[in-house]
Amino acid sequence: MTHSRKVTVEAPAKVNLTLEVLGRREDGYHEIASVMQAISLFDTLTFSLADGLKVITDVPGLDTSDNLVYRAAMLLRQATGVPAGAAIRLSKEIPLAAGLGGGSSDAAATLLGLNRLWQLRLSEDRLKDMAAQLGSDVPFFLRGGTALVEGRGEQVTIVKAPPTLWLLLAFPSHRLENKTATAYKALNSAEHTDGLRTTNLVSRIEGAADIGRDSLFNVFDGVAPRLFPGIDRVSSILQEVCGAPAHLSGAGPTLFCPVDGPEQGERALGECAERGLDCRLVRTLVPEEGPRISAGE
Repeated sequence: MTHSRKVTVEAPAKVNLTLEVLGRREDGYHEIASVMQAISLFDTLTFSLADGLKVITDVPGLDTSDNLVYRAAMLLRQATGVPAGAAIRLSKEIPLAAGLGGGSSDAAATLLGLNRLWQLRLSEDRLKDMAAQLGSDVPFFLRGGTALVEGRGEQVTIVKAPPTLWLLLAFPSHRLENKTATAYKALNSAEHTDGLRTTNLVSRIEGAADIGRDSLFNVFDGVAPRLFPGIDRVSSILQEVCGAPAHLSGAGPTLFCPVDGPEQGERALGECAERGLDCRLVRTLVPEEGPRISAGE
């Protein structure tokens, strides 16, 4: 077998345009309703044939067997019995544990990249089954774009792409152990909703309407100040420079707010930098823009 073949996958981040928690399920997970949207912030994974499996990255702590990239590669190899190995080079742009789905996107990219590298030709349904075993958000990232996400996150329904939306992201430096579990524990049943905000947003998108700023919602916005002390300052700066409320993505701590276009976005970016915020201007993606797969010798 030649060792010269190489596959590269650009793995996009996501934001949750809505995130509702409907209640706690009998299996201990929470029932959610969310509109997930891929955005133009990418990790890059390069796959090449090698003996054994190894993940190469300059991010401390990510080259272990607990990493989702390694787990995805092992799952694919065990499920198919393929004897091939791979060296996987992971270049991170998506901040870690930030609510942007970077780890899940990298896992999906690994399934897609190794499916191509090892010439397995597995169907999308087969890859989806494996993705769901790796984590709730992973199935979404096999396609990217815009999707209605339900259940515990494994039920993914593709929604047609809305008009391009420009977003300003802010990356607060807060870190929280077991963040997602802690955030769900911080919710009380009065904060559970009926999923209507999510259904309404899907209807707007399907009807080719612009995504109204009043359509964005995240149940964790209310608990964020308790989980991440000082985050309300970041939120209020964003609201001031964007002219729209800021919302968490996932369980945070990343915050985002819509801007009217790249020009307003660049101005807002400059104002945030002057006030000491770590920000990035991104836009929404259609599925053809990510995950992007390229192959070569």
